[in-house]
Amino acid sequence: MTRRTLLAAGATGASWLLSHTFTLSPELAFAAESHDRLRVTEIEVHNIAVPYEDWIAYELNHFYGPTSRTVYVVHTNNGLIGLGESGSPEPDAVREKYIGTNPFDWVGDETSLGLGIAMYDLMGQVAGVPVYKLFGQKYRSWIPAASWTVSTHPERMANAVKRFSARGYTWMKYHLSPFENVIDQMEAMQAVAPKGFKIHHDLTMGGTDDHVFELLEKISRYPIAGCFEDPLPEKDIDGYHELRQKCRLPILYHHSPLGAGFETQRRGADGYILGHAKIGDAIRRAGLFAQLELPFSLQNVGGTITRAMTVHMQAAFKTAHLHFNSDSETWKADIVKERLEPVNGLIRVSERPGLGLTLDRDELERLKQLKLPEQPKWIIKTRYANGTMMYNLADPKDSLFMVRPDKRRLATLNYDAPLSTEYWDPDDTPAFRAMFQRLEKEGMVLERL
Repeated sequence: MTRRTLLAAGATGASWLLSHTFTLSPELAFAAESHDRLRVTEIEVHNIAVPYEDWIAYELNHFYGPTSRTVYVVHTNNGLIGLGESGSPEPDAVREKYIGTNPFDWVGDETSLGLGIAMYDLMGQVAGVPVYKLFGQKYRSWIPAASWTVSTHPERMANAVKRFSARGYTWMKYHLSPFENVIDQMEAMQAVAPKGFKIHHDLTMGGTDDHVFELLEKISRYPIAGCFEDPLPEKDIDGYHELRQKCRLPILYHHSPLGAGFETQRRGADGYILGHAKIGDAIRRAGLFAQLELPFSLQNVGGTITRAMTVHMQAAFKTAHLHFNSDSETWKADIVKERLEPVNGLIRVSERPGLGLTLDRDELERLKQLKLPEQPKWIIKTRYANGTMMYNLADPKDSLFMVRPDKRRLATLNYDAPLSTEYWDPDDTPAFRAMFQRLEKEGMVLERL
């Protein structure tokens, strides 16, 4: 076909379109009219307690104490409800921006991740399509999901591997802590891991005196070792590039200081993680990663609502084929009736309209009334192989200390020191009270026995 015949065909087609009137079916006409009139009329805000699974509650409580979450139930003038959630409630001024608007006004939402999820849930329901179709073509129907835990005693790490693998997970992520020996942990986990199960090691951007390449090489010798996240300070982009050339396992970049732009050009990592990125930002980054053919994942911590949204987004983003974390598997209750459990590490994306979730009002009310006991400050009691005892004060409201104790500027530790740790809870003994008072004054205590 020549350019002239192509243009002639185009002109003919346009003329035909202008001269013909299309009649919508009654169903489509109603949908179009309803969409134009659709408005958000009310946003319910519910703060709920979120109990941990019994078997993992001990270590999670010591790190974080009891957790809570904010759930949004968004109503429209046509009787639909959309579900969203976040770690804490959005300010009133933010929520008010959504009242009176059409959910479709929030395509590519850059204001609130939690409320944006609810808007997409509503859009999908109105359009009669699953949320992933609002982002584009589906690239995959099954999405890789990882489990998560905290760095704790080797025997508890091994128990986590057994528990999560039995539930269908093939990956487990955790942040290394210098209060536990990582090689002891690897030995314990390797002994119980089914073939193919992998560990995702998050080094939280350093803070220890380890020679990173040597440490990663020691960990990599275990078949269970899978990948390393943020092994260097975030601004050391050249260091990431060099480390990637040396390390036998994938390097993942989470905290990209330049928005993953320059980092990707320097080929600083094998894959990228977007943590709690608002929907519009995630869409833009997904385009960047797709153009460069770089794998990535979304890390949005929350319950089944958050997990469902992540599954939908990773189904439609071309290179979002890395395992994601939402930590939903660590909580034993939720406010929706569905549970998104993996099969061989994969979760199937729903084909139901919207997120495909059903609100459980009874459970929502129960969790709103549930009161979980607070975890008081406790003492980290660490014994070195040479007999030295180290004591530190742990505060669940300052959980970062467990993985980055250097933030208190007391001492620089390392991940492979010959040590073992106990959790010393308040026990009303003179010994505990005396050590607690010393730690409040001195910050850290070292004693040679």
